[in-house]
This record gives sequence, structure tokens and C-alpha cells, in this order.
Amino acid sequence: MLYAAYGSNLDPAQMAERCPHSPLRGTGWLQGWRITFGGEGWDGPLPTVVEEPGEHVFVGLYDVTAPDEQALDIWESANSGLYEKVRVRVDTLEGELSTWIYVLHDFEGGLPSARTLGLLADAAEAAGAPKDYLTELRGRPCTSGW
Repeated sequence: MLYAAYGSNLDPAQMAERCPHSPLRGTGWLQGWRITFGGEGWDGPLPTVVEEPGEHVFVGLYDVTAPDEQALDIWESANSGLYEKVRVRVDTLEGELSTWIYVLHDFEGGLPSARTLGLLADAAEAAGAPKDYLTELRGRPCTSGW
């Protein structure tokens, strides 16, 4: 399975721990989508992506093995229905690729905690996201968190 990571799984070190047999293939852009937050997690709203014309999300692409896919489904709470896998197209230097992404199966709304936003920005930086993307991500409104 080709998986597009946008949240904390964008961090190659974290993905190596969660899916040790699934190498990073590269990076790309999920065009026509934006990062947002919704539902209720232990630290406030959870990260997700929603369709939005004109927007884009930096993603890491991983070739996920079948055993690692099962582990990732657990990490992403897809087995409980909190997140669901959605097929999307990602723009890469090699062209457009069809891939899977996890999307929150809950309402959109609420501000992320500063901690959550920091984790997302740090993961994007570790994956090589451009500076302007990181600046926009780090500059988003947030709550003080815990």
C-alpha cells in the first residue's frame, strides 16, 4: 500500500518505529486538500485533512507492507472507525501517484493545542517541508494545551 503521511507520521523517525518494514519513498503535495482539526482527542481536536480547492498539504509517501499496514491501522485508530482510509492522488516529482491517506471520521472544528501543532510542524520539518509551509503551519491559531 502506498501511504501519504501528513501528521506526526510525516516524521521519518516515528514512521520507522511504527512501520519498520515500510521505507520512505519520497514526498509530495496533496493538492485540493487542507490540514484541519476535529473530533475530540486527549489533547483537543485531532489532525485531519479535508478537501479544499486551491489548498495543499505536504506529505511523505511510504511503501507500507501488509503487516505494517495492520499496525498503522491500529495507530491511526482505523480499526475503531475514528479514522478511515481514503484513496487520493498526490503530486510528486515523478508525476501523480494514487495513494491512501487516513481521514478523521468525525466533525471538523476547534483549535489544536500548541503541543499538537508543534508536533505536526516538527514532523513536517523532519520530512523536509519547505520553509513557507512550516511558517504557515506554526503560525496557526491554537490553544495553550496541557
